[in-house]
Amino acid sequence: MITQNNLQKIKQFLEEFFRKTTFEVEVESLSQNESTLSVALKTTEPQILIGEGGQTLFEIQHLLRAILRRKIAEQEAFSLEKQDENFYLDLDINSYKKKKAEYLKELARNVADDVSLTKKERIFSSMSAYERRIIHMELADRSDVSTESSGQEPERKIIVKPRP
Repeated sequence: MITQNNLQKIKQFLEEFFRKTTFEVEVESLSQNESTLSVALKTTEPQILIGEGGQTLFEIQHLLRAILRRKIAEQEAFSLEKQDENFYLDLDINSYKKKKAEYLKELARNVADDVSLTKKERIFSSMSAYERRIIHMELADRSDVSTESSGQEPERKIIVKPRP
């Protein structure tokens, strides 16, 4: 678990990182749930940092996770145990990912209801692994439909099928 002191140091690092990139970004919240470090950012220019389909956001998230893992491993200032180096960084800008997840869950439920009613499978357009996971998890407890991923990255899609 990352200590409160280290969370503060991570927050300072994030603020400095974005200041150096010349983006005005405010760290709204920084919290930890098990091995996931959630960071909510607010900015006046979200479209640049989010990118098309959230691609830039995911790349920034990946970059920051790598930098933070290296800092945690190398700097005594973070003084974390080895097991804490393996954390997942969940970066959200202006609640983009939260809104996207809500939209995908609603879409998944609507498609599942349609599949259940018509008994015909439906295929989603290609999605990222993150987006597919949201849909799989949203429909996992449904007894009337099943989901599976098909295809090769980056054209991987979800198929929603009626259960017999």
